[in-house]
Amino acid sequence: MATGLVRRAFSRAHSSPASKFLLSRAHTSEPTTQSTHNFQIYRWNPDTPQKPELKTYQIDLNDCGPMVLDALIKIKSEVDPTLTFRRSCREGICGSCAMNIDGCNGLACLTKIPSGGDTMITPLPHMFVIKDLVVDMTNFYNQYKSIEPWLKRKSPSSDGKEVLQSKKDRAKLDGMYECILCSCCSTSCPSYWWNPESYLGPAALLHANRWIMDSRDEYTKERLDAVNDEFKLYRCHTILNCARACPKGLNPGKQIQNIKSLQT
Repeated sequence: MATGLVRRAFSRAHSSPASKFLLSRAHTSEPTTQSTHNFQIYRWNPDTPQKPELKTYQIDLNDCGPMVLDALIKIKSEVDPTLTFRRSCREGICGSCAMNIDGCNGLACLTKIPSGGDTMITPLPHMFVIKDLVVDMTNFYNQYKSIEPWLKRKSPSSDGKEVLQSKKDRAKLDGMYECILCSCCSTSCPSYWWNPESYLGPAALLHANRWIMDSRDEYTKERLDAVNDEFKLYRCHTILNCARACPKGLNPGKQIQNIKSLQT
């Protein structure tokens, strides 16, 4: 009698909807669903007559690192070796992998692969494209060179050694010396888009202010005079796209305003 009760109790327990579901899952071998993601990447080769295009690549995220640069490296290594882009440190220090990701400038090595939807990757906007995601930085570097980004003095050090500065004066350089010259800020600026050869742009002007504010530099007036121009400096309208785009969290617009306030 007791055995029959136990059998009936066991039968009722395993006849409930929840139990049937668990048993069916236990006896059914279902393959693991792959987490795939589509990347639409700008492709253009100057050696071929084809127009630029967005080419779609599908990547399994279960076999890829978390950053956009990881996906690009995987595509180049395993799918399409002709894909061309710049990269170096993978630590957000060199600025090489600057590009436009889903409409925002940033570093591919610091940008996580977004969840859901396709990811569109294009070159930095309003720059001459050399190939695929590689742009010509010549004009950008020439503008940086034009502000003479090095210490200039009229008198040598009294003891022939390095020129010292106080901790307070050193702190004035915070928010400027960290710039890695990735060009994310300048290429997000509408004024730089329309006047790339005459307006110095957020990055170059940030570095100009870095040397203007350096207590060891003795060419402050000359530096201010060099950028005091309708186009070099005053094309900045404080839109602050530069601050939003900077991967290092800097505010070039603030430094440009400081240069304007020092003009007499």
